[in-house]
Amino acid sequence: MENVKLKIPNWFWVVSIFFLLWNIMGVLSFFAHTFISEEALAALPEKERELYGDYPIWTTLVFAIAVFFGLFGSLGLLLKKKWSKLAFIISFCAIIPQMIHNVFFTKSMDVYGPVQATTMPLMVVIFGSLLIWFSNYSIKKNWIK
Repeated sequence: MENVKLKIPNWFWVVSIFFLLWNIMGVLSFFAHTFISEEALAALPEKERELYGDYPIWTTLVFAIAVFFGLFGSLGLLLKKKWSKLAFIISFCAIIPQMIHNVFFTKSMDVYGPVQATTMPLMVVIFGSLLIWFSNYSIKKNWIK
């Protein structure tokens, strides 16, 4: 039996790089939110400053889990590793409580309005779901092992 090298389609790499960039933005957002300077916080409008006080420590923890496991999963895709799916599942399990808290248990709707307060959380949930699906699809196609 011959060893046949499976050709991974170019769009796999495009999608994987897109999601890597998406997750890098998530990590940058985490650092910007978590380590905001006193000067930057003081420059925000009063309602936004108050919103920063509405986040309990557990939300920072799940935020970190979500973005770093998403980043690891994206790197796993590019390395063609099957464990990327598990990383995305862990990330998604952190995304859900974080987004529920951000939308429903803070005053983000009052501060940003319903559209702006829900757009990014909805995108994060959708992309998190897509990453699990995409990694599973890639495993079934034997693109990642």
